[in-house]
Amino acid sequence: MRIPPALITLLMGMALVLAGLWIGQNVQLLPLDASSNAPVYDSLFKVLFCIGTILFLGITGLLVFSLVRFRRRSGDHSDGAAIEGNLPLEILWTAIPAVVVLFVGIYSYDIYERMGGMSTLNDHGAMHHVMASSMDSQVIQASDLTPPTGRVWAGIGPVGSSQEGIFPVEVTAMQFAFIFHYPDSNITSGELHVPADRPVELRMEARDVIHAFWVPQFRLKQDVIPGQPTVLTFTATKPGSYPIVCAELCGPYHGGMRSTVVVQEEDDFDAWITRNSPAAQAPATA
Repeated sequence: MRIPPALITLLMGMALVLAGLWIGQNVQLLPLDASSNAPVYDSLFKVLFCIGTILFLGITGLLVFSLVRFRRRSGDHSDGAAIEGNLPLEILWTAIPAVVVLFVGIYSYDIYERMGGMSTLNDHGAMHHVMASSMDSQVIQASDLTPPTGRVWAGIGPVGSSQEGIFPVEVTAMQFAFIFHYPDSNITSGELHVPADRPVELRMEARDVIHAFWVPQFRLKQDVIPGQPTVLTFTATKPGSYPIVCAELCGPYHGGMRSTVVVQEEDDFDAWITRNSPAAQAPATA
């Protein structure tokens, strides 16, 4: 009994989808997730990876099958069959990519909006005014813009100082280093120390050219632009040391513009603040 080609195609398509879903969910290509932003981004990456795997396996398999099945036989010098077209097939291979692209676009926009990427498009002028004033006075009033609840804020977003327990850090980017200043304790450091499981707000500015603050384990990347202070808010979840990389070509030594973010438990972080505060160092200096 001959199996209908349509049934074979359906079964192969189901096997292809299942294989792509399994690979996308079980093959880990991303680094350690160490912030509250990471699971949001990783969910989008897994969806894109599943779709990409299905397309790669399907297209590659079809090409290999066609090369073997429809190869020119030895001694065959005739022309190939004159195939005019197949309207149902053309509709199918146009409709499926259209649906996939539409789904990816809507889902990507939702993730981007949840992470605060659209905040500046809503009120760029007010945002710039609040951020600029915060960089000058180092004080932000509770009446300033407040992030809606239920969102993971990153990028240029509403100032989050109204969140309870948020920890502010001022970041200065210059060729070719990041400088971190803690206004509450008057500490200046070449590496970033933050407490675990506590919101941190980076108030960033550039002194010369465009730089980019990137921590792969946090799934966060934000341009630091001269004359336009930006704010990056995140919550680190796993103690450890993670690289900070400048991801924007900023000059001949761009590749060496790196630092480290050290995520510590609350007690260890408080001890680091105490050891490095100017008040604690004054007697030793005298």
